[in-house]
Amino acid sequence: MRSMNLVDSWIQNLSIFKQPSPSKSFTTFIRHPIFLNSRTALSSFSVSAIVTGEEATILTRNEDSPFNFNAYVVEKANFVHKALDEAVSVKNPPMIHDAMRYSLLAGGKRVRPMLCIAACEVVGGHQSASIPAACAVEMIHTMSLIHDDLPCMDNDDLRRGKPTNHKVFGEDVAVLAGDALLAFAFEFIATATSGVAPDRVLAAVGELAKAIGTEGLVAGQVVDLSCTGNNANVGLDTLEFIHVHKTAALLEASVVLGAILGGGSKEEVEKLRTFARKIGLLFQVVDDILDVTKSSEELGKTAGKDLAVDKTTYPKLLGLEKAREFAEKLKEEAKEQLMDFDPRKAAPLVALADYIAHREN
Repeated sequence: MRSMNLVDSWIQNLSIFKQPSPSKSFTTFIRHPIFLNSRTALSSFSVSAIVTGEEATILTRNEDSPFNFNAYVVEKANFVHKALDEAVSVKNPPMIHDAMRYSLLAGGKRVRPMLCIAACEVVGGHQSASIPAACAVEMIHTMSLIHDDLPCMDNDDLRRGKPTNHKVFGEDVAVLAGDALLAFAFEFIATATSGVAPDRVLAAVGELAKAIGTEGLVAGQVVDLSCTGNNANVGLDTLEFIHVHKTAALLEASVVLGAILGGGSKEEVEKLRTFARKIGLLFQVVDDILDVTKSSEELGKTAGKDLAVDKTTYPKLLGLEKAREFAEKLKEEAKEQLMDFDPRKAAPLVALADYIAHREN
């Protein structure tokens, strides 16, 4: 069984469901069509901590509600965790596979895989069509964290409440573990996806490659590195470029891959792309806010790191309250993109947008 620190972390993550009184954002969430027919009073919502397999989470009980976000989180996170565990098994040489699994199975919120699955289902696809892609984006996300934590990059010692990969396996093996996850992600999506037209699988592979290359994650990381400690002239445009590429690109790819593999039309894919770009930027704005408002124990990674290395952030440029207002604006603009979809099928994406906006680590 995992430690209570992880349980406490998940309680904080899902604090949107335990506010003493509904905030504006929470009220907006429950006014979504999914909840309009529910006769259960807000006061009847209750939370309890549970541990299931490798993941700890919070279950919101509301018998009359047609959609239970917390149950959805448990189900999808456990399903993806099991798929990742099976996909990356220990083989020869064992050290590299141990290093890959150390970071890949360390926990995390599994937001990207959940977005991929939800986007597949909102356009009418079956979850099975998106699982290899959902695993692939999590492999690539894990690669980016391993490399980002290296001394030559952000030089961090703590990730998800555990020592970073290079602290356990050494810098050389950590680099190779990230490389191996990156390569295997493409192998897995290409070979494990079934029941999907080949042209859609090819489009998904191309979309993913673009998201992490010099038009995506790499571009954002390079500009971020060049601005760290030299940010006197860094304005909002540059900061947005960094985060649209470094953080939002992979979140966007997660959603777009799901929509493509689920059989979405071009119009549906583009609406979901815009939704994802908004929540991708939202994710980073919230990350910046948490970095200056939470402790290392609460975050599961080193707090105050951005300030320590003189990195430009949204709170630094806008101030904390304006940054929070910007986050709220991005959340609402993202949810507007979902209005033309079946409300019941869109419910997970609506809830994920709210979760990203209100997460606490």
